[in-house]
Amino acid sequence: MPRAKSWWRTRRIKHRDAVALTVLSSSFLLAGELANPVLLGIYETYLAPRLDEPALLVLYTVLALFAFTTAFGVVLVLLGGWYFLQGRIPRGRFLVGLGVGLTSLSLLSRLAYHTLITGSPAPFLLFLTTSFTGFGILLGVGAHTLMGQYALLLKKHAKSAWRRWRKSRRPSRRASRT
Repeated sequence: MPRAKSWWRTRRIKHRDAVALTVLSSSFLLAGELANPVLLGIYETYLAPRLDEPALLVLYTVLALFAFTTAFGVVLVLLGGWYFLQGRIPRGRFLVGLGVGLTSLSLLSRLAYHTLITGSPAPFLLFLTTSFTGFGILLGVGAHTLMGQYALLLKKHAKSAWRRWRKSRRPSRRASRT
């Protein structure tokens, strides 16, 4: 009969690597969005005059959140990481994909806008590759890929190979008694 798992093993975080990637991805996406100077203008124009009216403030805040889908994508990526933490892989993967997808669509719209205005997408692409938002998207795509079925299978086999290697390197108990 197998030995019961200790309390430490039962409390252990599942899929730590994907959880760490989602937390890093969401923090980079949020940092990239907070560095955007347009947010201050939106706050001053739309939110500050509504501080006296809480219902309209909540409505305008939600609308501003949807207007900047990168910030909305941050929430979805974090929620996906929470589901990875609980072991609910399909739901977490869906939310991470949705969050990264919304962020990517937002950036594609900005790319199209800059191409129409300047005639070349190069300045925006240069900005994107050097910003936190671009790195956050890469980390989100990495977390989404890491939790795919094939990747989970590879993680399982790598873990068993690591355990076999560790077991072969450990001195046996019989040899240490003699």
